[in-house]
Amino acid sequence: MKRVRLLNIEISNVSLKEVLQNLNSGIVFTPNVDHIIKLQYDSEFFNAYSIADYKLCDSQILIYASRFLGTSIQEKIAGSDFFPAFYEYHKNNEKIKIFLLGGSNDVAVKAQTRINNKLGRDIVVGSYSPSWGFENKEQECRKIIAMINNSGATVLAIGVGAPKQEKWICKYKNKLPNIKIFLAIGATINFEAGEIGRAPKWMREVGLEWLYRLASEPRRLWKRYLVEDIPFFWLILKQKLNLYKMPFTEQQISELYEIKKNCPSTQ
Repeated sequence: MKRVRLLNIEISNVSLKEVLQNLNSGIVFTPNVDHIIKLQYDSEFFNAYSIADYKLCDSQILIYASRFLGTSIQEKIAGSDFFPAFYEYHKNNEKIKIFLLGGSNDVAVKAQTRINNKLGRDIVVGSYSPSWGFENKEQECRKIIAMINNSGATVLAIGVGAPKQEKWICKYKNKLPNIKIFLAIGATINFEAGEIGRAPKWMREVGLEWLYRLASEPRRLWKRYLVEDIPFFWLILKQKLNLYKMPFTEQQISELYEIKKNCPSTQ
């Protein structure tokens, strides 16, 4: 698989069609600017990212950055585009049974109902909206694992935000033996439930979806978009000038291989 390096990760340089045709098992993450910034200082997140089989470009801004660096990513594949394409592609595939984990106040149940009604079959076989901070509640995590294992699901689509969703997959995937495909899809479950709307297509195509989301949820997102993510552009310039340095020490990177032993790829 061709890849394009942006700072300290390699993004899969594939088309949506290629992913749908070849994804029989594996882990799919969807990096955007916010992910890449977090990957500069969160070594646990970086380690979790290392087990992903597909890292799909979830940002037009990343495509612009890749062109600036001289190796263009061929297609933006946002999680909120990929997931509906995935279940539509597998609508007649009885082996694909999805569990939705994410949202709040039973948003996942609403998404389950809407998706199943759309396809005319129960492709989503289970759903759960976890409590706030569930990732630190071992009892609730055990409950979730039991729900997923008892549901008959072969696909887990988790949308609880980064880096929680990626870390949760890395920590618990080996306790989910029936799950063949893991999808970390961010706010997509909320979109599928109809709880929040997506930006107009033209804004998504030119890289302004972040502005639409900022206008929709300013209290929650202003700091991310207007403060935390701004250094991305400086870091990309440093990479262009060959001045960028990996943020983790050789020892931390070597620990990555120990993580992989305990959290191996599904492929």
